[in-house]
Amino acid sequence: MTAVFAVSAPVHAQNGKVVYNKWCAGCHGDAGAGDGYGSKAMLPHPRDFTKGVYKIRTTASGEIPTDDDLRHIIEVGMPGTAMPEWKSRLSAGEIGAVIEYIKSFSPSSFKDTKAKVIAIGNAPSGSGIDEGKAVFQKLECSKCHGMAGRSDGKSAPTLKDDYGNPIRPADLTENWKFRGGSSVQAIYTRLRTGLDGTPMPSFQDAIDNKLITDEQLWRVAQYVHSLSPEKAPESREVIRAARSASALPTSPDAPAWQNVERFWVPLVGQIIAKPRWFAPTVDGVWVQALHDGTKLVLRVAWDDPSKSPDPVWDEFLGRMSKTLTDVDGPLATQQGPDRLVVQWAQHPNDESKRPYFLGGDAKMPVYVWRWTSEPRLEEGTETGIAKFTALPNGRVTQAAKYVDGQWQVVFTRPLESSDTTQVPRFNAGHAIPVAFFAADGSSGEDEIRGAVSTWYMVYLDVPTPKRVFVAPIAMIALSAGLGMLLVTRAQRRVENGGSAADSSHTEER
Repeated sequence: MTAVFAVSAPVHAQNGKVVYNKWCAGCHGDAGAGDGYGSKAMLPHPRDFTKGVYKIRTTASGEIPTDDDLRHIIEVGMPGTAMPEWKSRLSAGEIGAVIEYIKSFSPSSFKDTKAKVIAIGNAPSGSGIDEGKAVFQKLECSKCHGMAGRSDGKSAPTLKDDYGNPIRPADLTENWKFRGGSSVQAIYTRLRTGLDGTPMPSFQDAIDNKLITDEQLWRVAQYVHSLSPEKAPESREVIRAARSASALPTSPDAPAWQNVERFWVPLVGQIIAKPRWFAPTVDGVWVQALHDGTKLVLRVAWDDPSKSPDPVWDEFLGRMSKTLTDVDGPLATQQGPDRLVVQWAQHPNDESKRPYFLGGDAKMPVYVWRWTSEPRLEEGTETGIAKFTALPNGRVTQAAKYVDGQWQVVFTRPLESSDTTQVPRFNAGHAIPVAFFAADGSSGEDEIRGAVSTWYMVYLDVPTPKRVFVAPIAMIALSAGLGMLLVTRAQRRVENGGSAADSSHTEER
């Protein structure tokens, strides 16, 4: 078998080279050094295969991965990065061949070395989230991940990988982006193996040195798992603005928001207009809306590890400038504010006048609210991304709060408009096109470099007509009346001689 492997492995790797050069070299480079033409715009950078260092493994820290580890990453991709899944495009044979070729970039790492999978076992019974939270603090996980898990810990601005590139700790409230999987077992595995090449350590030493027990590490995994929703949020096209009979909440932390449905709007890097941006900080916004027939309130919340500008993030911005060297021009050397632009169609009821989603154009502008963390709010129009003209006498107000790595902003505006040529009237019962743009000033993002959404809809609920409530009651009363009438007639026939059945039979004859 050894002889067969010695002959077939090089052949397999040669076949893998064909696959690699076609699909992988553009990012990972011809020689596997992670320096393909696309790498300069990516964060995190593509893997450098020549080092033999891999993040996602089932082996101990510092060890090589198994072939199954490599196959898993190729098949499912790396969520939250530019690495896609290849299972739908490559055959099992092609994936096996490319694995052999990838290993050939670091022959000394894999030669005569057999990867050994660590024993994982099963999670302990019962829920130990409270204990897991306590151990999470004991292990100082919050120094990077933050108190609420939103990657805003004190050490976050200083983190870098083994190659000097800036690196963000995982946002633990978004486990659908975890590179190695989101289950409790997958999280526990990452705690045991660490993420080689990054600041994320293995906590095997903490167990071996009796700082914590293995069961307590499982509890940490359970706690981390609890920080995210049970399911990854689904994106829906319509954001419902319920009609409120009470006073509308105007502050981000008003208790009334707890009972208002949240809608997830995903954002991606703006890669259409130059300068493009492939490494956005913000990956989505949570939107809530209410109206009372005269005003609309919109609450928008998004994770951002920094309240920009913040001097402690200068180091991070410096690394960003050195790492992302080919993004249609240099990054800013100074931090700007964080930004959110809420964009509306000027003629929401006319499908034929739907503007271009990226700020409209000269022929069909968009109506926008431009918010920054300075703080500042402007109301105006755009004829393209960042081509802004302020409108006089703005009627939009805002209230903002930054807490535990998250911005929360509430906008309030009357539904009516005194100039519908530029400022749309928000009519109940109609879907109003809306889109979002967000930027993190601490990572070099600005008016153009940032994250964008496509068009979504805000629908203002209409009051429920009284007939909707009256009609069912009237039908119930009518049915009951007819039933009573039939019963009364049947009883009279019985009283007049014979059973109701006999009477009916006689009548039929």
